[in-house]
Amino acid sequence: HCASDEQKSRLLPEISNGSTIGALAIWENNRDCWDLALTKTTAKHVDHSHAAITGSKHLVLDAGICDLLLVTAVHDGQLKLYSVDPSSKTVRIRPLETIDQTRKLFQVDFNKAAGTILCSADISEKIQRMVDEATIGLANEMIGGAHSLLDAAVEYAKIRMQFGRQIGSFQAIKHKCADLLLEIELAHSGVIKATDAVDKKDSSIARLASLAKAAASDAYMRTAAECIQIHGGIGFTWDNDTHLWFKRAKSSEVFLGSPFSHRERFIKLSVNSYE
Repeated sequence: HCASDEQKSRLLPEISNGSTIGALAIWENNRDCWDLALTKTTAKHVDHSHAAITGSKHLVLDAGICDLLLVTAVHDGQLKLYSVDPSSKTVRIRPLETIDQTRKLFQVDFNKAAGTILCSADISEKIQRMVDEATIGLANEMIGGAHSLLDAAVEYAKIRMQFGRQIGSFQAIKHKCADLLLEIELAHSGVIKATDAVDKKDSSIARLASLAKAAASDAYMRTAAECIQIHGGIGFTWDNDTHLWFKRAKSSEVFLGSPFSHRERFIKLSVNSYE
C-alpha cells in the first residue's frame, strides 16, 4: 500500500519466500492501540532518504526474530513509513508477557534509530486500510479457530460416556453445541461480508472490519470457554489442546483492537455514513 515499486521489488520477494522476516511496528501503548491517530513516535529526517526515529511501539508481532522492522512515525505532522534494522544498538526489543505463548509479542523502543524512508507522503489512509485488512484476516483466523474448537468438542461428546450414555445425548450438551454453532455461523457471515469488501475494494471496509472483529471475538471467546466445560475435567489440563485454543482466543480478542473499541468504531462510522 505504501512503498514504491522499487522498494516492493526489493523487499517483498525475500519476505514472501521466508528468507527475510518482517515485523510491523505501528501500534503504541494506549487504550486504543490500533488507532493510528494516536501515534507519538517521531522521525527527524537527516536527508531525502534517511531519518532518526524516536519513540516506542507496542504489540509488535515477532519482533524478537525479525530481520526488518517497518515503523510508522510522525514527521511534520504527517504519518510516514520507515524501515529499521532491528539489530541496531539504538533499537531495544523487549518481550511482553502474554497469555498466548504461540504468538510472541514485543515492545520496541527507538532512540534516534536510523531509518530508511519508505514513503515520504502521508500514509494515514493507506496504513489504516492495511490495518483493516489485517483485522479482517485475524477475524477469519478466529472463526476457523472457533469451528475447530466446536468440532473437537462435538467429537469428544460422542465418545465420552457417562451414566452409560454418550454425554452428547444429554440435552444440556446438545443445546450448548447448537447455540455455539448458531453464534459462530452468525459471526462467520459478518466475516465473509468483510472479506468480500476487500476483494471488491468496498468503501465500507473499515466499518465491516470492525463488525467482523467484534463478532468473531465474541464467538471465539465464548466457544473456547464453553468447550472447556464440554470436555469436563480434562478440559482444564495441559494434556488437552483446548487450553491452547482458549489462550489464542483470549489473545486474539484484544489484538488489533478489543470488541468494545471496534463496536464503538463501528457505531461512529455508521453514523458518519448516514450523515
